[in-house]
Amino acid sequence: MSTTSLIKIVLLGMLSIVLIGTGNVARHLFDAFSDCDSVQIRQVIGRNKKALEYFHKTTEITSDYNLLVDADIYIIALSDDAINTVSELLKLSNKLVVHTSGSVTMQRLVNNRTGVFYPLQTFSKNRRINFKQVPICIEAENEADLAILHKLASTLSREVHEISAEQRNALHLSAVFVNNFTNHMFTIANEICGEHQLSFSILKPLILETTNKIADMPPFEAQTGPARRNDTGTMDKHLQLLNSKNQKDIYSLLSESILKTYEKKL
Repeated sequence: MSTTSLIKIVLLGMLSIVLIGTGNVARHLFDAFSDCDSVQIRQVIGRNKKALEYFHKTTEITSDYNLLVDADIYIIALSDDAINTVSELLKLSNKLVVHTSGSVTMQRLVNNRTGVFYPLQTFSKNRRINFKQVPICIEAENEADLAILHKLASTLSREVHEISAEQRNALHLSAVFVNNFTNHMFTIANEICGEHQLSFSILKPLILETTNKIADMPPFEAQTGPARRNDTGTMDKHLQLLNSKNQKDIYSLLSESILKTYEKKL
């Protein structure tokens, strides 16, 4: 049977997958796919035998790459540095192998048909995600495999996007700013509150309004604060209040960036 015929059969029927990895992304994908009637998780493979226990009640598990079972799609949900190495371990032929990274090209996958299945979300252990609202970005070498990935992504999410590697890399960089860097700002704010016997929870309504506001206006227009107003007196007071050089440097750098962004508007 030709590859094209096989792909047509796959698109018409249930999709079978093998998950490679046992970390946060693999767990969340496992939980989400387990709730899908049109997806069968045939196996989970990973080196960490203790972590594999999470999956063993409902599917086959193994740490041996020689024992891979047959499936329509093999999803590598591992750290960026491990993707190429693990793809070389897969003794497969003409199978669709994808990774879940936001910054690794699909060319790092070898010896099979390749693609990308990138869920754009932050994943933490023991925190359930509503995948219907998670954008899933897909890419593949050919249109037939792209159709398969679109079907797989659509079983989880209403937000499926076909994007290039360059676009995905830019999106991942943007995600670092809005999520990773922002959360680090929350950590600093929490430390400052703690130093002054304040509860961080007092800031939560402000955090929620900040994020809700950009649903109705561009971030550029939503900016407020002393740097936006060029209120040097307040910024000097803030710098004097900070005890950490690292915090002072971050405050100064961000304030300068805001000032430069709006200097023509002042």
